[in-house]
Amino acid sequence: MDGDISEITGGLTLDEKLRLVHGAVDPDGKATGYLPGVDRVGVPPLSLVDGPLGVRASGERATAFPASVALAASWRPSLARRFGRALAGEAAAHGQDIVLAPGVNIARVPHGGRNFEYYGEDPYLTARTGVAVIDGLESEGVAATVKHFVANNQETNRYDVSAAVSERALREIYLPAFRAAVEEADVTSVMTAYNRVNGTHMSDHGYLLSDVLKGEWGFDGFVVSDWWGTRSTVAAARAGLDVEMPGIDPEEFVPTDIDVDDVPEAMPPVPDVPALFGDPLREAVESGELDEAVVDEKVARVLRGTASIGRFDEEPAGELDAAAHRELAREIATEGAVLLRNDGTLPLGDVGSLAVIGPNADRAKLGGGGSSEVSPFTRTSPVEGLEAREVSVTVERGVPPVSESRMFGAESDEEGPDPSIDDAVDAAAAADCAVVVVQDDATEFRDRPDLGLPGRQDDLVEAVAGVADRTVVVLRTSGPVEMPWLDAVDAVLETWYPGQADGDALADLLFGDAEPGGRLPTTFGRSAADYPASDETAFPGVNDVARYDEGVFVGYRYFDERDVRPAFPFGHGLSYTSFAYGQPSVTEDGDGFAVAVPVENTGDRRGKTVVQVYAQKAAAPVPTPERELVGFEATTLEAGERRTPEVSVARSEFEYYDEQTGWTLASGENALFVGRSARDIVAEIGVSVR
Repeated sequence: MDGDISEITGGLTLDEKLRLVHGAVDPDGKATGYLPGVDRVGVPPLSLVDGPLGVRASGERATAFPASVALAASWRPSLARRFGRALAGEAAAHGQDIVLAPGVNIARVPHGGRNFEYYGEDPYLTARTGVAVIDGLESEGVAATVKHFVANNQETNRYDVSAAVSERALREIYLPAFRAAVEEADVTSVMTAYNRVNGTHMSDHGYLLSDVLKGEWGFDGFVVSDWWGTRSTVAAARAGLDVEMPGIDPEEFVPTDIDVDDVPEAMPPVPDVPALFGDPLREAVESGELDEAVVDEKVARVLRGTASIGRFDEEPAGELDAAAHRELAREIATEGAVLLRNDGTLPLGDVGSLAVIGPNADRAKLGGGGSSEVSPFTRTSPVEGLEAREVSVTVERGVPPVSESRMFGAESDEEGPDPSIDDAVDAAAAADCAVVVVQDDATEFRDRPDLGLPGRQDDLVEAVAGVADRTVVVLRTSGPVEMPWLDAVDAVLETWYPGQADGDALADLLFGDAEPGGRLPTTFGRSAADYPASDETAFPGVNDVARYDEGVFVGYRYFDERDVRPAFPFGHGLSYTSFAYGQPSVTEDGDGFAVAVPVENTGDRRGKTVVQVYAQKAAAPVPTPERELVGFEATTLEAGERRTPEVSVARSEFEYYDEQTGWTLASGENALFVGRSARDIVAEIGVSVR
């Protein structure tokens, strides 16, 4: 349709072109962002909507899926693809054309307020998950917007902080998922980050936007700013920004589902910048400061995106709150739940009574705060899910409710007697098993102050574990938390933010109807000091600069390089059954290697294991991580079943980035490792890479 696009662009007036490169008010009041189109020549409007955890059409309801980190924890790209299809159906049902998802930023800092919206600390796992979500979305005629390009790794000072990061770290850690979104998934849109990279705001970053994204990778879609993330007119236009959002001044933009009285506390002020791609862009063109051809190229990109999802022809009907979507939300919650520790208590057997304890155990944990918030049609709390089982349930909060940051409507606290740890202890002592549900509070706009559980939740767990016959701790967290009580409890289950099916999924997991299928997509350290960004120069930064001096040693790469023992390593996750791994074999397979790993389920029930393959670039002449994830395969086996899953490893996975010559193959003798996690390695195989 390129010829038609050129014809349409050539027939537009300057005012009409500008309608397609900056946002406007949505007449339906539902969209997060809106391009009004040009009816005179048949260019339809485009509606953009928030959606990492489900569609957030203003004032409307949708399926509240588990947090993105839970999806990544499933290590199942096929599940991520199904999620993308469901998300597209719900967006279309609300009349939305573009979903502002997925978020593929790397969890560099464990405190990160939006880590729950991302896919963990590893670029390979993030890329596999992100590509699958994009494929699912766009296969149903709804565009995806991969975000936030790039190095958006903290919320503190996010509008001005500059990531001082090496080219090698950008290429090996922070850019791969974006590159995969472009080169493999042909994503329609890329959103720029608020932050600066090496001193330049991303909306103005000509090197990363034009040279790398559009030039090297061949991105032919359009680049959209984050909301009020545009910092200039001519510089941004020349750098490669195509669409400014929301395209209206901040004081004009008050979504209908925000309680205005709560805005100052819930949503810190947005950058004090005017709309820059409207009148200022017109003036720049009319004065000759900017060639109109620059605007034409942006319009063509928007029109190509419109055509790619078929909007010139029809709009998909979509499906909202379908039974299949409800089941999918429940499946992701169980597939992404990680069994961190278990002494045999789980799954629960002949349990006649449960004490369900926790300050927020009577509420479903839908997600974190910010633009990813979703209002579901239905929700089930842990208490409701467990009370539906044939077991006696006693409920105690133990400590006051943990506040949950919300931008689009606050959660109200129920009236009732003050909670008491003593009452919780009495309930735990009288029950066959105590289930203690604890959580953190993560939100856009603000990083977590530390890795401890808020309030007195640690005290609550300690007290309960001291009297209960069995204690199961259920973590509903955005990422790693400190666990001073770890040795005192019998089982720990990480469920992240499970979404609307929270309670139903938890009951499935605790009673063994479902396998906890998750493996950690991020390392759980013992304290914040274990991580590379524990110095203030690294996070949150000094004088508006955060130094990424750890380079490529992020997440488990850093733990290995510094020989720090984590509480739970990247890739860790227990099963309700047991698996034996045989001796793997490696064969050359086209432009890469095929790693075949014999696996047997040696337990007495069906279960899931994730075969993980890591590479060591021993032949590289530069410092490289001890191991890096380069392939994986999630496999479900019946009791006694044997299978030999095969994991493909591309030869390019043995490349490193040389800042003088670019991508360089580590030719020579290297190694592949097969393991259950980054620290649980079952075999090492030498490979010659040429």
